[in-house]
Amino acid sequence: MTARTTLRSLMEAGTVLAPCVFDCSSARAVELAGFDAMLLSGSEVSMSMKGIPDMGLLSLEELLWAVERICDMSPIPLAVDIEDGFGGSALQAYETVRRVAKAGAMGVLMEDEAEPGYARDVSLDNVLPREDYYAKIRAAVKAVEGTDCMVIARSNLGSANLEEAIERMRFCVEELGAHASTIVNITNAKDAAVVAERVPGLKMFADINAKRGLEKMDYAALREMGYALVTMHYTMKASMAGMLEAGRANLAEMGNTYSNEMMPDEYPGHSGMPFFAAQELLDLEAGFTGSQVRFNDPRTVHTPGSAE
Repeated sequence: MTARTTLRSLMEAGTVLAPCVFDCSSARAVELAGFDAMLLSGSEVSMSMKGIPDMGLLSLEELLWAVERICDMSPIPLAVDIEDGFGGSALQAYETVRRVAKAGAMGVLMEDEAEPGYARDVSLDNVLPREDYYAKIRAAVKAVEGTDCMVIARSNLGSANLEEAIERMRFCVEELGAHASTIVNITNAKDAAVVAERVPGLKMFADINAKRGLEKMDYAALREMGYALVTMHYTMKASMAGMLEAGRANLAEMGNTYSNEMMPDEYPGHSGMPFFAAQELLDLEAGFTGSQVRFNDPRTVHTPGSAE
């Protein structure tokens, strides 16, 4: 994987499984696990940065703060959930997409919901009129011209209003130039197959999930249907579950033996630093200073003539 690999090229080559991430640590974990792409979850950024579930309160500046840092430290292509584009106007959507693409994102998802946030029920009464949403997609497509970022049109109407969702996504791809599309809130494999058949172009299936009381969505089946990007949430859940488990055990023993033993053998240490490329930075610094330092070793070993 190189920094020049684009999300679009991966999707055109086959079906990509992309976990949702929320910060540099979760992005690093996804990279080390071997995934080829990732999606920045607006709801999980909100929980991570503000301690607030997805209620539409995350600001564009807060989202950009995360996007810029993740794209700077990881070579894996990042798609970004930009909610409704952080404003009601097409011009605001243009500015949001332009800045997110400039920050390094290789995909943006913009939804048709009038008041984004999972605190609300999605219905025909809570989505933008078609023409208002189409204007924002036109603006988004214009904003990514000349970049590697792709526009993924998104309808939140799902299985409850499938015909309307299909027509919206079809129009966005065929008439407006959106590079891909996704319909979220699809609750069964039958509807997933209908969408795959009737919506043209590259398609994303949002949030493969084996629980939540819904029909299990199978990656192999979605790939067979032709979905090019399949996403899933696990990093926030795994982080919280792991921290709770280790915290309760450490509190019971009044120490950190339990959490130390949770660490994979290839990442030893009392903290999470071994998961990151600290030694690479120290090697870079040695070229400037002539003093070689090993990570986690406070002793400095000077190598004469190492700094050119």
